[in-house]
Amino acid sequence: MNDVAPHMLVPQPLTPRAFEPYGTVLAGPSSGAGRPINGGNAERFDLVDDLQLGADGGRPMLALFRAQARHFPHAVTEMERHALGSQTFVPLGERRFVIVVAPAGEAPVEPGMLQAFITDGHQGVVLAPGTWHHALLAVGAGDFVVIERAAAAVDCDVCWLREPARVVIA
Repeated sequence: MNDVAPHMLVPQPLTPRAFEPYGTVLAGPSSGAGRPINGGNAERFDLVDDLQLGADGGRPMLALFRAQARHFPHAVTEMERHALGSQTFVPLGERRFVIVVAPAGEAPVEPGMLQAFITDGHQGVVLAPGTWHHALLAVGAGDFVVIERAAAAVDCDVCWLREPARVVIA
């Protein structure tokens, strides 16, 4: 039995600046005008101009993930990455989720290498290619649109932590 207390990971609010090393935060602008479209009945806001999905013959894939609510504290024992393309998560409706990440590069095997963020329920994220991340951690059950790279060969590396980290929502 391990007598060492598990590493606690308390997610910080998701902000573009804090998340920048891992990817892009997707959120509707709070102010400013977009580009008028549809005869002025809508505004267009271009959020990301290159999702980086074409490496090694990859192509964009749009999927729907129907997530079950996770229970917190949640033990994080493994992380994954997609080295050849980004991965985008956008909640359908107001839906909070936690993103546990580590920088692209060497596999994060120690809990102290991880960072956690929690969305405000209206935000999505684009994980940069190679960013280590935990699988989707939905706070409440619901649907997410996922855009990722599809190709003949699966682009998913997995690593295991030497000891678990525990995600605790404050």
